[in-house]
This record gives sequence, structure tokens and C-alpha cells, in this order.
Amino acid sequence: MKIIPVLLFLASLVLPAAADKDFFSVGSAGSPETKSRFAMLDDVRILANGLLQLGHGLKDFVHKTKGQMNDIFQKLYIFDRSFYELSLQTSEIKEEEEQLRQTTARLQINNEEIKNLSQEMNLKIEDLIQNKIQLQEQVWGLEDKVTKLAIFQPSVQETKEISSLKAFVEQQDNDIKQLLRIVENQHVQLDRQHNQIMELQDKLNHIELQELLENSFLEEQQEAEPIPSAVHRPTAGTYRADGAAADCTALYHTGVQASGVYTIQPNGSEAFSVYCEMKFGTSWTVIQKRVDGSLDFNQTWDAYTNGFGDLNEEFWLGLKKIYSITQQGNYLLRIELQDWRGNRRHIEYSFSLGGPSTNFTLQLSRMSGSIPNALPEHAELRFSTGDTASGSSCPQSHPGGWWHSECEETNLNGKYVTPRSRGRLDRGKGLYWKPKKGRYYLLKSTKIMIHPTDLKSFD
Repeated sequence: MKIIPVLLFLASLVLPAAADKDFFSVGSAGSPETKSRFAMLDDVRILANGLLQLGHGLKDFVHKTKGQMNDIFQKLYIFDRSFYELSLQTSEIKEEEEQLRQTTARLQINNEEIKNLSQEMNLKIEDLIQNKIQLQEQVWGLEDKVTKLAIFQPSVQETKEISSLKAFVEQQDNDIKQLLRIVENQHVQLDRQHNQIMELQDKLNHIELQELLENSFLEEQQEAEPIPSAVHRPTAGTYRADGAAADCTALYHTGVQASGVYTIQPNGSEAFSVYCEMKFGTSWTVIQKRVDGSLDFNQTWDAYTNGFGDLNEEFWLGLKKIYSITQQGNYLLRIELQDWRGNRRHIEYSFSLGGPSTNFTLQLSRMSGSIPNALPEHAELRFSTGDTASGSSCPQSHPGGWWHSECEETNLNGKYVTPRSRGRLDRGKGLYWKPKKGRYYLLKSTKIMIHPTDLKSFD
């Protein structure tokens, strides 16, 4: 920009000099020297015009550059502001998490104190019960004396002794009743404390899983837990007895109490093999299991209908087989989940399963659990796969057969994704549990089991 004024100044000096020379050469206008001077003046004017145009071009270029720099500064300001707001939100989440941890610690301390107090009360009650037993023996002895004295008139001293003993026994009974009421109140408080602790632990686990999902996809250096190479194979082999059992629970009542692969035969169907898991003093029929991503669950409708996989490792039992089992009575559906930090959660539903004509429609009603619900209740959920979506686009965008309602809910038969995987698209297609209000719970393993609620139908 400083070049243009200098050039203009030089041009202004040249022009007056040329004019002076023309003034002193008035009488010789037609001479060659005069013509040469006019030619030089024209060249200077042309040069000045060119420099002026160049200056205007440079000026326009500078204005455009300033506008672009202003745009860049404005975008940088917006980015800084967004980053600052994100930092504030992260700080608030960390403060809330710390408050929850402190509250949980205080509740646990209170819980321990209440437990200790309850133990002391139980010891006192035991002492009072022993005293009551001794007093009852004394009362029985006094009753014998009273029976004997019924014939004879008791003395005044004996009558006072009997009255004082009766009053003492009644006082002891009242003290015992009062202590029992105190113990009951303590148990109620313990239950409330336990429920509060469970709720706080769920909130903490929810926050930890959210942080895991963010960090696992943003920080490359964070390592996931080692994935087991294979599932532990139980020692029990395939079981087939005369008159095969209706399901794993019925098999358990015949004396088979080891987890493993067995043969069952539900009413009105052919015999087939299932994996029975013995737990909680009974046996559950496993219908789905995922542990390491070794099996591709993006299968066809026929595969999900008939079943696929290895019952000792990862597998899907098959919709027809599940339907044949559940037609024998009312069943409970239990889903067990494990995240990549080793935290285990479960949820149980009462459910009904439709037949092939309804695309195996599923209806759920939550019973209990330690994780927020992610499946719609009291709604008809049709099973769908990628090759027969039944009007739903979820199997195309989220591979794996499932009872879809909304694509972003959950899919326990989706693509197996580890925390080291990158990309929001793969995470949305992965193995996850997604409550309606909350983020993805990225899962390491899943297990779905069923158990009858009415054992009379298997007697």
C-alpha cells in the first residue's frame, strides 16, 4: 500500500517538469525535440494510469482479504465459545458425579451403623426371650402352686408374690413387643437405605457408562478389557432320558442340576437341544448368548426362525423353538448384561410370544431389574430381519434380527463393537442397551433366558 502514493508522487514531479520544458520551448513546437518531449509526457501519463489501476486492484484485494479474515475470526470465536460451554457442562457432570459418590458413601456408612444397631437389638431380644422362657417356667410353677392352693386359702404373702410375678411378666412381654416394633422399623429403614443405594449406584453406573462411551471413541490410547477367547464349556453332556423334559426347569426337577447342553421336548413339538443354566436354585433355558463377537448375528429370517450358532459358545436358539416352549404356560424373560468395565446388570419381564403368523410378536411387562428399561411395554413388537423387514427400516440401518419399535432403542443381536472401534455410525449399529432417556450402554456380553412362572403345568 505504501508503493502507490510514492509512484503518484513521482508522477506529479514528472508532469510539472515536462510542462516547464514545454513552456520554454514555445517557439519551436514543430521541432523533433518538442515532439519527443510530448511523447515522454504521454508515456508518463500511461504509466500513471496503470499505477492507479494497480492501486485500485490492490485496494480491492486488501478489502476482500480483510472480509475473509473477519469471517475466520468470527468462526474462531464461535468455536471458542462452544468449547467453553462444553467444558462447563463437563464440569457440572463431574460435580454431580462427585456429589452422588459422597451421598452413596454416607448412605453406606449409615447402612453399616443401622446394621450394627440391628445386631445389638437382636442380641437384646434373644436375652429377653431367654428371660421370658425362664419367667414362663416360673409362671408354670406358680400355676401348679395356685392349683394346689385352690383347695386351701393362700396366705397374704403368697398372694402378693403371685401378683408381683404376674406384673413382672406382663412388663417383660410389653418390653419384648416394643423391641420387636423397633426392630421392624429398623428393617424398614434398612430396606429404604438399600433401595436408595441401588438407585444411586444405577445413576453412577449410568454416568460411568456415558463417560466410557465418550472416552472409548475419542481416546485411542484407552485399552479395553481382554476378550475371552472361548466360553467355558461345562462338563455336563447332552442328556436324553425316556420321555424328554418340557424345558430346563422341568429337567432340573428330575435331578439334573449341572449347567450344560441337554435335549428337551416341549408339548406338541420335536425334541431339540438347548443350553440349561443352573442358578437361583433352579434351571433356566437360555435362548441367546453373546460373549466375544465370534459369531455374526446379521442372519436371515430363516436362520433366526430355526436358530444358529454353537450352544456352548455364542448362539440364537430359534424363534420356533422359543415359541414351542412358551406355549406350555406363562414364562419369565430375564436379560443379563455386562459392560466393558465388568459391571453386570439384569432386567426381568413377564412376556407373551406370538406364532409365525404374527411374525413372532412380543409383548413385555417389566417385573424387576437393576438397569433402566429400554424396551417398550404393553406394545406389540414384531420380529424383523434385514431380508424381511416387515415395513421397518431398522434391520437395514441396524443389522441383526430383533423386535424393533424404534431403531434407536436397543438391539442385543446387533454388530459386536469394542470400545476401541471408531465412528459414531458403527457404535449406533453395535451391541447396546439404550433406555428412552439416556445414552448407549455399550455391552461386552449378553444372555437371554426364560423360566416358567407356573410350575404346576409341569408336574
